[in-house]
Amino acid sequence: MRDDYERRGREDHHASLRLWLRLFTCQQMIEQTIRSELRTRFATTLPRFDLLAQLERNPAGLKMNELSRRLMVTGGNVTAITDQLEQEGLVERVQVDGDRRATRIRLTAKGAQSFRKMARQHEQWVIQAFSSLTDTQLQQLHTLLGKVKTGLVISDTERQVA
Repeated sequence: MRDDYERRGREDHHASLRLWLRLFTCQQMIEQTIRSELRTRFATTLPRFDLLAQLERNPAGLKMNELSRRLMVTGGNVTAITDQLEQEGLVERVQVDGDRRATRIRLTAKGAQSFRKMARQHEQWVIQAFSSLTDTQLQQLHTLLGKVKTGLVISDTERQVA
């Protein structure tokens, strides 16, 4: 594997650092598998899939700036992806009532059908990534990572107050 970040860790590193490197490596490996499978099976990219997923969760559509914020990419990136998806008939631009300059992007029926196919397969790829764990181990890992997340949220809140 090309980017095994875990190899950067050493036995004398703190266990938390070694764990972080393992988590990061696993995340990268799973993401690479998903990117490759999306490209091979659906001739699409992860950013396109992510944009369609945001629209699927918001049937009324989203403004471009909202899509940009949710995807954590520039407006230019969202515009380019939206233009491609619109040309393929997967999304449409709809005028926002009361604001002639604003448009919402929403899935077309074709886009919703296409996304559902990809999402079902995406779920299977994620399930496969964790297939070496039992249901109990999956739940334990979920619980433990939830504790890490809670600790980070609390730390972030404390930093903002300070």
